[in-house]
Amino acid sequence: MSDKDLSNTSRTNWAALEAGDDEGIDYSDIPPLTEAFFEKATLSIPAPQAQRLVQIDPDVLQWFQAQGGEYKALINSVLRHHVESSGDQSVV
Repeated sequence: MSDKDLSNTSRTNWAALEAGDDEGIDYSDIPPLTEAFFEKATLSIPAPQAQRLVQIDPDVLQWFQAQGGEYKALINSVLRHHVESSGDQSVV
């Protein structure tokens, strides 16, 4: 980040935002929420993820990252496949 970026003054009207003044907001491009929308809508509550520190060899990590997309999800998918194919379903 350059000094120029840090010296820019925000032109946001923070007082209006904090006051909840919605008069200047154009909502005309937002489609209305219809019954059809709610018939198709689903509630998705993500399962809690276990956050653990796992050491992965640098070359293995580079391979997963080179596959593109979400490499962490790919690692999780590979590990899940291994667990499910091991035959021991007591932990899954």
